This record gives sequence, structure tokens and C-alpha cells, in this order.
Amino acid sequence: MSDTKQVTNNVTRKPPAAGKGRPKGSKNKTTKAAKDAIAQAAEALGGAERLTAWAQEDPANERVFWGTIYPKLLPLQLTGEDGAPMQFEKVVREIVDPANKDA
Repeated sequence: MSDTKQVTNNVTRKPPAAGKGRPKGSKNKTTKAAKDAIAQAAEALGGAERLTAWAQEDPANERVFWGTIYPKLLPLQLTGEDGAPMQFEKVVREIVDPANKDA
């Protein structure tokens, strides 16, 4: 018989920062690298001039530009003046029939 004893540890150890993820507001490095690569490719393919020519080649291309590409440049949240909340006003237009003088 062997005198050595085998002990198994059923508890798995985790690093102290496990599960915390990226700090709030920090940039995703992979996304930034991908965006940089796409920007470089766009410049190599002709940049803004080529994109304009492509959009003008076919109405379907222009629809893709305005519906898919351009909205990515718009802000995700709208704010009013000096960062204040947006102010909305209701506009009501009434059609008046000049023939009906009683209205």
C-alpha cells in the first residue's frame, strides 16, 4: 500500500477582480481598433469622394447611405440648450373653410 494521500480541492479560486468588467465610461479597445481599421480602409478606397460617388451611382445606394451609414454619426441622446432637457411645443393647425361663415 502507498502512504501518499491525494487531496482534491473542490473550491475554484477566482482572481480578485473577476467579473467586474470594464470601468463605466471606458472605451472598448477592440471596437476602437476595428473603427480605426475601417477608417483606414475607407481612406484607401477613396475616402469621402468615393463614398459620394458610390451613393450617387444608384438610388438604392443613397437610401443605404441615409438610412444606415449617416445615422451612425448622429448623437444617441438629444439635449436642449446648454445641456438642458429638450423642450417640445405642440403646434395645432386648423383648416378653416371660408365658405362656411358660421364656423
